[in-house]
Amino acid sequence: MVAKIKKAVIPVAGLGTRMLPATKAIPKELLPVFDRPIIEHVVKEAIAGGVTEIIFVTRSGKEAIENHFDAHYELEHRLERKGKETILGTVKNVVPEGIKIFSVRQSDALGLGHAVLCAKHLLNNEPFAVLLPDVLVLDQESRDNNYSFAQLVKAWDKTGTGQVMVERVQPDAVESYGIADLNGELAEPFKSQPVNGLVEKPSLKDAPSNLAVLGRYVLPSRVLELLESTTPGVGGEIQLTDALDELLKLEGLNALETDAEIHDCGNKQGFLGANLAVGMRDAETKSVIKKLFESNAW
Repeated sequence: MVAKIKKAVIPVAGLGTRMLPATKAIPKELLPVFDRPIIEHVVKEAIAGGVTEIIFVTRSGKEAIENHFDAHYELEHRLERKGKETILGTVKNVVPEGIKIFSVRQSDALGLGHAVLCAKHLLNNEPFAVLLPDVLVLDQESRDNNYSFAQLVKAWDKTGTGQVMVERVQPDAVESYGIADLNGELAEPFKSQPVNGLVEKPSLKDAPSNLAVLGRYVLPSRVLELLESTTPGVGGEIQLTDALDELLKLEGLNALETDAEIHDCGNKQGFLGANLAVGMRDAETKSVIKKLFESNAW
């Protein structure tokens, strides 16, 4: 029987340099996408996939992220006293009852693989998910929220094989991503397919496809062993991709394409796009945005 995915690692130790000066004093993960921080969107995505334990890999100066998911008794009391029940619900129930949140420190920025290794003692040799907090996966409105990640977990449940989520990108963008090689097979949305290899930021002529790895993974515990033997690369960083290459040779690895909108909130243009995209899904805000564009107010 395939073990269920109950734990998710979310690395939040980054400095957020692409979003300066906004992130000088505020963790980039707490910058709001519409009405809530990007990290809350990502945590809710993990929970929708069945995760019950969230592990933040963090560093000094990021305590505000943990505070966001903690109770704020004074604020809750004041809102309750003033009868602001709707607002109270948004701050009191950030995560459902029964969800556990842990934090572990990453001593230095030594790569995504190193961040995952920092959580090893909390993973207990169980399979786990990894979600990058810069990435907003915005599923089609006709589907349930967080449909894509739930499908990634279901693919693991069905196959017991590690899964990476991929998106189809424009040909001129492939050199900015890790690209999945499906050995010439055509990908279909939400169909888990074997990966022949992962190529990091290839040129267009060398790219095996235009399917980019987007920062959502469901992985067996063996990845932790592989990470421990992974040689640091450029900048002394331990790359998760290197361990996945080894996993692919030993056990195989699958890719699952999503048709969701993907927004990289780690840069200013992606962050603005994410806010507009989520705002357009709120009827009142959509009307305001449309009037702004129609009036050419700027």
